[in-house]
Amino acid sequence: MTLNTRNTAELEHFKAHSGTWWDEEGPFQALHDITPLRMAFIKEKVDIHFNLKDNVIHSLKGLRILDVGCGGGLLCEPLARLGAQVTGIDPVEENIKVAKMHAKEMGLKITYIDCAVEDLPSDTPPFDVVVASEIIEHVDHPDAFLKVCAARLAPQGGMVVTTLNQTLKSYVLGIVAAEYLLRWAPRGTHDWGKFIKPEELSKKLASLGLGNQEVIGLQFLPFKRCWEFTSSVDVNYFLWAGRR
Repeated sequence: MTLNTRNTAELEHFKAHSGTWWDEEGPFQALHDITPLRMAFIKEKVDIHFNLKDNVIHSLKGLRILDVGCGGGLLCEPLARLGAQVTGIDPVEENIKVAKMHAKEMGLKITYIDCAVEDLPSDTPPFDVVVASEIIEHVDHPDAFLKVCAARLAPQGGMVVTTLNQTLKSYVLGIVAAEYLLRWAPRGTHDWGKFIKPEELSKKLASLGLGNQEVIGLQFLPFKRCWEFTSSVDVNYFLWAGRR
């Protein structure tokens, strides 16, 4: 049986908002707000894993990075600016069109493909880093999804997953507050039943040979109206998993 991680309802949901990816006050505002933290986490873990110098302009030069479920390219662009050879994939064709247009406007060379990770050509060279940010909670067959992502890694590669924990707190803050009260995301963006506990994600990645791991949580400070890292992984969390 051919693997298909696409969820039709999820794809239609994101297709309806594809034209708003680069609107910093639009439906994807929360992603814009946490992107500096996403980039800080990715860069720190990649620098350490590959023993890179972090004080140079193009510190990721020479690395091949795959952004799975890239949307409009919010992570692809800053990764490309750091010198990485970036490929962004997304099964929503409209997302890829937006991503290509914006990268062209910014003068950035990024490879964008409208496909799911399981549909990448078999002869695609392996990647040093695979990023799956805010995507695993939107796919079908998450275990198979992780396996296919890991299979795209080079022997000494690493993977970044950012997602939401499956707790009562994540339901209250990640869905009720974020989607219905604060309108940080369109209603129906998340399904709490598809959230994944960090310890479960850690075990799944370790079973795929990605045992060198670090995890950190994320929290919103309402009085400062900003996000910061935290030791608590009750709601949002970032996980790095590398091959030793």
